[in-house]
Amino acid sequence: MEKIIVFIDSGDTLVEEKTEVYEGQTELVLSADLRPGAKELIERLKKRGNPVIMVADGLRQSFINVHTQHGIYDLYDGHIYSEDVGVHKPDKRMFQAALDVCNLTENDVKKIIMVGNNLSRDVKGANEMGITSVFMSWTDRYPKEPVDQSEKPDYTIVEPLELLDLIDKLEKSL
Repeated sequence: MEKIIVFIDSGDTLVEEKTEVYEGQTELVLSADLRPGAKELIERLKKRGNPVIMVADGLRQSFINVHTQHGIYDLYDGHIYSEDVGVHKPDKRMFQAALDVCNLTENDVKKIIMVGNNLSRDVKGANEMGITSVFMSWTDRYPKEPVDQSEKPDYTIVEPLELLDLIDKLEKSL
């Protein structure tokens, strides 16, 4: 059976942004807590053989710090950061970089999902690329209602581990 490829955001998807500890007055995150189930999700996706690529806006070192702190940084099959690409989601270049890091083409888009907490960045960007969008709707820090059709998610979940059942369902339809 073909495996779903998971592009996933970090902040308020896997990491609880309200717990982030910054270096002085900089944007560099030194540490943060994971959402309940986030570590287990990444570990289980890796064990199942689903490729997982982090696609996140922010500083490379912030993600290295937080995900290494929780022992999951090396479980990702790729890391795409806005700092390196030079743009933020929903810019297509962020998603194209994720495709490129895994040697994926437009033909592979049907088996990719993008999981994120931000309708205007994660969902809109995925939708514009034809990638299945999964909205992680749990935080009140960001809007939960799409402003237009471009921000309408294909699926909505609340907790990280809910993603596993959704992936099972999607893999059966591949």
